[in-house]
Amino acid sequence: MSEQVAPAKLAAQAEESGSVLAKLIIFALALGIAPISSYFLSRDYLWEGNTIYAAITAIVAANVVLVGYIIEATREESRMRAREKAQKGESKKDR
Repeated sequence: MSEQVAPAKLAAQAEESGSVLAKLIIFALALGIAPISSYFLSRDYLWEGNTIYAAITAIVAANVVLVGYIIEATREESRMRAREKAQKGESKKDR
């Protein structure tokens, strides 16, 4: 019985790690693109050349991306724990 469970468990872990890697790549790109683009766009169109306000806008954009990543990481962790608890509950029922 354990021979059948191991491949299924490995496939589930590979699927989860792939989604985590994709989220990491997305947030890394956002962390690179959002502050730079918000700096230049806000400097030219929002603050009319004021670089101090544009830099503050870029800092806020970077912090928004970081907070979004932290929130998503904690949500992912809670989903994984809930999934593990559900699997443990199922395995106890199978006995």
